Amino acid sequence: MVVELSFLKRIARVAAEQTLPRFRTTSLIDNKYKTGFDPVTEADREAEKAIRTLINAAYPQHGILGEEFGGENLDHSHVWVIDPIDGTRAFISGIPVWGTLAGLTIDGDAVAGLMAQPFTNELFMCDGDASWYEGPGGTRRLQTRKTVDLAEATLFTTTPALFKERKRAAYDRVEKSVRLARYGTDCYAYVMVAAGFVDLVIETGLHPYDIVALIPIIEKAGGVITTWDGGPAEKAGDIIAAATPELHAKALALLNQS
Repeated sequence: MVVELSFLKRIARVAAEQTLPRFRTTSLIDNKYKTGFDPVTEADREAEKAIRTLINAAYPQHGILGEEFGGENLDHSHVWVIDPIDGTRAFISGIPVWGTLAGLTIDGDAVAGLMAQPFTNELFMCDGDASWYEGPGGTRRLQTRKTVDLAEATLFTTTPALFKERKRAAYDRVEKSVRLARYGTDCYAYVMVAAGFVDLVIETGLHPYDIVALIPIIEKAGGVITTWDGGPAEKAGDIIAAATPELHAKALALLNQS
């Protein structure tokens, strides 16, 4: 065990104290981009502050990389990578498929992680040894589905519109091969892979804070998550997560088909 589940739950709790009171309320929304739209809210900022305060108090020797306030002590071996609200667009739309992400890396490898959805009162966690669900249905160990054929797979992506030119053609090859494709849900799609309800997630343009927390949750549930070239998902960018090694290999071959 790398991190106590109780500490991951504390992260979820302090974040929820900032996010839940602001969910489905009228609040100020800022745009990070001069062109386009990348929203950030008071809930994002205050939740990240709360998580940083907790981590700094419990682990002062650890570094932190957060979406809203950047990095501190990133040269340390242990670094927490946090996204206070992954899915801010869903958050401001009143849709409860956003989540708080917090992942721990050791020498660059993601080893423990949390995805918390406080509105539905659900936690998806990895302590370094196993992945766990805690929520309305009780507590159970997470396990991916044993899907090995694309024709039987369910695929999620945020939206195909994010894939440009060759990447769109590559994504389309996979989507045409699966049984069911659905869009949206951000981090929720990844934990549904770990929970055994989704088989594939394919995305592009991710940052480390979008994915690091989800890597150990998927891997310790039996899944595989890498970049499109088969490299470590910690690098972020173009990401594919699969329920089984066999399914991962087949989808990866289609993505890289010339």
